[in-house]
Amino acid sequence: MVSPDQDIKAIKIKLMFFGSLSESMGQREIEVVLSKGTKISQLMNRFQLSDFVKSGVKVAINGEITDNYEQLIEDSSEVAFLPPFSGG
Repeated sequence: MVSPDQDIKAIKIKLMFFGSLSESMGQREIEVVLSKGTKISQLMNRFQLSDFVKSGVKVAINGEITDNYEQLIEDSSEVAFLPPFSGG
């Protein structure tokens, strides 16, 4: 007998862009369907975000900043791309 989890081949996530990155992408938030087992690095490649990350954009999964781009993205995750912050 196959468990319900084994039938899932796709996941849905929320992709969010902040600051000037949302202007560059033309939107602030989108829902994306991915294959189960997709890594952050694969998501960055699909949306051509690798150069942004190399220039200082941070990646957060469900509110936790990560630099482990080989991390698998789970169903219903929120993946945010955060530009470098300056403050004072």
